[in-house]
Amino acid sequence: MSKPEYEARVIPCSARPLRFDATKCVGCNRCLEVCQVDVMLPNPQKGAPPLVFYPGECYYCGSCVMACPNPGALSLVHPLMNQTKFIPMKDPAQGG
Repeated sequence: MSKPEYEARVIPCSARPLRFDATKCVGCNRCLEVCQVDVMLPNPQKGAPPLVFYPGECYYCGSCVMACPNPGALSLVHPLMNQTKFIPMKDPAQGG
């Protein structure tokens, strides 16, 4: 009996939630093992970062970054609309 062959293609998406630093990533695949929505697949090249096939499905939970044994090898980049900066407002009741 022959092994089934599978084909996967990257789904085009404007979101790029995960950024790998190939100089720090050792290809251990811990990030893809903990991913709750399976946005990554192992890279066929040993020692290379996983391939992000379904970036639009990312929950931005950060579990992949927390599971990474090498600080800085993987970073989570939230969409621009979610990158907010809160500015404290002066309370008009206190004369501000």
